[in-house]
Amino acid sequence: MRNVTGNPPRTVCVIGGSRYFGLHLVSLLRESGARVTLVNRGSTPPPPGVDHVVADRSDEAGLAAALGGRTFDAVIDQVLYTPADAAVARRVFDGRTERYVMTSTMEVYDPATSPLVRTAPGVPVPEETVDPAAWPVDLTLPWHDPAALARHFDEATRYAEGKRQAEAVLARDAPFAWASVRSAHVLGGGARDFTGRLAHYTELIAAGRPVAVHAEPQPTSFVQHEEIATALLRVAASPAVGPVNACSPDPLDVVALCELIADRLGTTARYREAAGTDASPFSFDRWYPMDQRRAAGLGLHFSPTADWLPAAVAEATTTATAGTPTAAPIAATATATATNRKA
Repeated sequence: MRNVTGNPPRTVCVIGGSRYFGLHLVSLLRESGARVTLVNRGSTPPPPGVDHVVADRSDEAGLAAALGGRTFDAVIDQVLYTPADAAVARRVFDGRTERYVMTSTMEVYDPATSPLVRTAPGVPVPEETVDPAAWPVDLTLPWHDPAALARHFDEATRYAEGKRQAEAVLARDAPFAWASVRSAHVLGGGARDFTGRLAHYTELIAAGRPVAVHAEPQPTSFVQHEEIATALLRVAASPAVGPVNACSPDPLDVVALCELIADRLGTTARYREAAGTDASPFSFDRWYPMDQRRAAGLGLHFSPTADWLPAAVAEATTTATAGTPTAAPIAATATATATNRKA
């Protein structure tokens, strides 16, 4: 990926960043010479040479106390899911940083999760489709109580709407320059990919079992796990503000994805029509692949899926052969849940 214009931050706070592509992000930051502070709740230790702050990011007073007098050139927030937590971050990091980058998701464009989102079949979805500055925010909802929130939203809507409203909170009167990187579905990384979604496909296809797909599956966007980490670093080092789509240039539907996997495995993919909600994770019956023109204009370049997917399949296959356990794949109706919970 080419450099985005800007000076690399020398001091960076990463919230989350203790698994999957977040680990690669931390490594890239350290290789760039940055001094990295990792904030999490303490369940996972930081990599060697990384400052560690143990705090619950939802606890405003506790987070502020744990950070003490630390200040940063940039903050990269890997685990921001709700407007309530965004409001905490906006207050706690006021005066602590000049730049705040949030890992967001393509699920903000899912038309099934909001009547305010409108996509046109065949037209890649640009960032202005969901404008954070104009998006309605409701901080009265029980964002910190999943059971209570479930009475308002289903799982996919809860995730997508939480991200949309979190972006909106940061976009309005933020005391720092703000950007969101709206990530496509992340693949690759072998055992680091705890979502189990790519393994779901490689295992089914290798075993000759059918993959459940919609009658007319729609394409979606993907990104390689190291490239999304690099994109976050580049955006943090740039003057870019607002949302940026991050994806490979070639959207694929689930059948095209399976054919690439089958070709790498030297076999033939089999299919069955999905019944109800049992479609496989990347089978969609609605259109929302992302437009990447803004990313290209910022100098970000993402490799075509066909260039990196074979290696990702090989990693997933090696992991399965080695007996490394994988998580149960995320259901198609809840694909949004996994898109960013891999930081």
